Amino acid sequence: MLKIENLHAEIDGKEILKGLSLEVATGEVHAIMGPNGAGKSTLGYVLGGRDGYEVTQGSVSFDGQDLLELAPYERAAAGLFLGFQYPVEIPGISNVQFLREALNSQRRARDEAPLSGAEFLKLARAQADALGMHQDMLKRPVNVGFSGGEKKRNEMVQMGILAPKFAILDETDSGLDIDALKAVGDGINRIMRAPDKSVLLITHYQRLLDYVQPDKVHVLADGKIVRSGGPELAQELEREGYGALAA
Repeated sequence: MLKIENLHAEIDGKEILKGLSLEVATGEVHAIMGPNGAGKSTLGYVLGGRDGYEVTQGSVSFDGQDLLELAPYERAAAGLFLGFQYPVEIPGISNVQFLREALNSQRRARDEAPLSGAEFLKLARAQADALGMHQDMLKRPVNVGFSGGEKKRNEMVQMGILAPKFAILDETDSGLDIDALKAVGDGINRIMRAPDKSVLLITHYQRLLDYVQPDKVHVLADGKIVRSGGPELAQELEREGYGALAA
């Protein structure tokens, strides 16, 4: 579903990704681990199309399309979802308003009929219930006043409503307590564990992978993948750290 070849990218003239290659097949969950400053979040931003990140070399194919030629909203409509390490707050816009417009914009781009207000509320409430999020939070401004755990649950609700083909989750486990971590892990499995969907988990730690078992684990260091393996690689990293493996 996703194929990255020799990807080089920079921000403000500083090269961050330095020849990264990676392939994630449909139906697979891959985890990327690595030290601070390795380029993990940059990879997520480049795939999502964030302004300021310039691709200088390489290619990215997503579901048969040239991802780098698509605008961010076109990537979203094609089925790409980017979850942030620090979800942004949007004062003045309720979750319901934001999510209904996002979903219906994507549906229109795919020549699908938009959902009515009643249809959308039924979907949103079902997703909130499945994540253990109180339905009153759907009425609140997006992420405003939410705790770290509430923001991540809210992001999982967003993912459940938008139902992407491919989710890039950047340190979704950051700032979560044990209960919230389990809820988020269960949400990822429920929403994205399917033969026609794939996930790229970006994380520092093994703990999320206790709940979301990856098919493959990759070590990213100095802008490129330096080692790949099965789930046991994450456990090795947890025991021994990144130094020896990334050298």
